[in-house]
Amino acid sequence: MDEELPRFEGGLVGALVAVQVVVLTAFSGGYGFHRDELYFIAAGDRLAWGYVDQPPLTPLLARIATDIFGSDPAGLRVIATLAGAATVVLAAFIARELGGGRGPQLFAAATTALSGFVLLMSHMVSTNTVDMVVWLLIGLLAIRLLRTGSGRWWVPLGLVSGIGLTNKWLVFLLLFALGVAVLAVGPRQVFRSGWLAVGVGIAVVLVAPSFYWQAAHDFPLLKVAGGISEDDGTENRLTFVPLQLVYLSPMLVPVWIAGLVRLWRTPKLRAIALSYPVLCVVLLAIGGKPYYSVPLLILLLAAGAEPTLGWIDRKSRVIVAAVLAVLALPGSLLIGLPIVPAGSLAGPIMALNKEQGEQVGWPEFTATVAHAWEQIPSGQQSGAVIFASNYGQAAAVERYGGNFGLPQPYSGHMSYYDWGPPSDTKTGPVLLVGFSEEAAARRGFRDCRVVAVHDNGLGLDNDEQGTRMALCSRPPKTWSQLWPDLRVYY
Repeated sequence: MDEELPRFEGGLVGALVAVQVVVLTAFSGGYGFHRDELYFIAAGDRLAWGYVDQPPLTPLLARIATDIFGSDPAGLRVIATLAGAATVVLAAFIARELGGGRGPQLFAAATTALSGFVLLMSHMVSTNTVDMVVWLLIGLLAIRLLRTGSGRWWVPLGLVSGIGLTNKWLVFLLLFALGVAVLAVGPRQVFRSGWLAVGVGIAVVLVAPSFYWQAAHDFPLLKVAGGISEDDGTENRLTFVPLQLVYLSPMLVPVWIAGLVRLWRTPKLRAIALSYPVLCVVLLAIGGKPYYSVPLLILLLAAGAEPTLGWIDRKSRVIVAAVLAVLALPGSLLIGLPIVPAGSLAGPIMALNKEQGEQVGWPEFTATVAHAWEQIPSGQQSGAVIFASNYGQAAAVERYGGNFGLPQPYSGHMSYYDWGPPSDTKTGPVLLVGFSEEAAARRGFRDCRVVAVHDNGLGLDNDEQGTRMALCSRPPKTWSQLWPDLRVYY
């Protein structure tokens, strides 16, 4: 029961979180928007119950944040900062749930706050930012359910799961892994509670609108997942195990392994330990991205706080903590936050975290598009169309194009397909952004000539460096006829 647990060290954990929030806020405007953030803003401007590649929660949060805090990176990233703070608090609560007092709670909170993956997800907004909080909260509630045996915990579990499923369907994998693990090693009696049906019912009600949207649109989210598996599956499988060792920090691997062993040795919580390898097997089988499993590593990190401190005598704890901070903190900060000048990202930082480079150069990219657009005679521009190869390009032109007098861009990628096509009255030239000559020809565009090549000017080999802009003659069909052949899911 709750009274059996140590007191939650709200003051000390709160002080640590306050420092975390100050640091994240100080760097929240660094570099610029990530391509995904630009896409979330665009999706938030077109609120719906679903999108091709995601449920509606993150775009909704992006809309709320930009309306309240401003449409610049710092305003949007209030979401990420709050999610990072919640993640640290949940890590401390997990340590407490497992019997940890002041030391384990602070150790769990501090190591979570300083880990590379959490720093990255706490800096920029992504579906994984929200997912990280949801998974930890589900893990905390699952521990409480299994530890106490009280079926009433199915109700908040259902509530959090339903909310999580409106953000990302990966929650299904977590619930599957936990369910398989409980069936395998118990305690199975938790499935006999009538509250389970209540929890499932709450989750179904919450996810029903977004699920209906997906069903009505032929489940595009599954098509995107299939594309990830087909295109990246082999690479994901090869890098899965090594990346599990570095996502938080190599220095913290012994801590989360200690947490795994500790949970396995606790009969009521053995299923929590088993859920991690079950999840890993599933992700390897489907070719999922290696970072999908990281929220469970954070849970294991919190579980390992008490046994780790138990190995260290009290007099040495400050020294060990300082050594960990000196060894782990600089790398985590450099990888996760925009600390170094953008021109210094090329090299090890980009190699370890390519997402840093994806936050650089979008206004300049739009300027390159504007330069290409100027090659269209002014008398033909009213009937011309900008057609981008991916959602990042389209969202950047949509966000910054007004500064250059550019029209609304279009794309067949992800949900931008659903937001098109251009009017059939658009019979002028087509500016293709990011298509090779072969790709343009396959889509029916003719008489294309390259009029600009993007250079970010920093030597960064990010995804848009070297993007070519080609000016083509009028489309071979009306846009409504051409549009079905332009869809790209991944």
